[in-house]
Amino acid sequence: MIALLRRDLILAIRAGGGFGLGLAFFLILCVLVPFGVGPAPATLAKIAPGILWVGALLACLLSLDRIFQLDAEDGTLDLLATSPLPLEGITSVKALAHWLTTGLPLTLAAAPLGLLLNLPPQATPWLVAGLALGTPALSVIGTFGAALTVGLKRGGLLISLLVLPLYMPTLLFGAEAARRGAEGLNATTPLLLMAGITAGTIALMPFASAAALRMNLR
Repeated sequence: MIALLRRDLILAIRAGGGFGLGLAFFLILCVLVPFGVGPAPATLAKIAPGILWVGALLACLLSLDRIFQLDAEDGTLDLLATSPLPLEGITSVKALAHWLTTGLPLTLAAAPLGLLLNLPPQATPWLVAGLALGTPALSVIGTFGAALTVGLKRGGLLISLLVLPLYMPTLLFGAEAARRGAEGLNATTPLLLMAGITAGTIALMPFASAAALRMNLR
């Protein structure tokens, strides 16, 4: 499993679908928003939590189609499916690799990029905590979407349609936690709800992803 994780991390960086692409998109979005809505500090501070969460969500979508694509193209996925490793473990490692190359860099970049949107300082810890708790769920759900569409041409568009509705609870609770933090309120409740969603997703989604892979590889 460790060797598979190391391989996926190297491929994600070399293939150009890793953290660089997501971070570049996140940065461009944070730079463009003030031009679109105006530079008024009060306006930016009000919309910053939602914009940062939407930007992180969309950045995670960019590399979902590459989770299984390279392995499907060179035949590695067939070898993995017939190996002694359980498919549930393989999909979990794929999700972990996606989070390490996409979700974790976005979480670390959220605090400095929040300055571009005039995010209140008291909201930054809640934003970072929310992204740390929520982005693993985005990667695990995205792996399920990638497993459903593996082998399909232009599967990236279909993945977006499949996973965006499943991303909504994480987005809502994450943005709400950051908004409450910006207003000086206690954001523990939405963070706990989001942690529960992430824990349930990590526990159940690998089985759904493995089932989707078995169905597509028959």
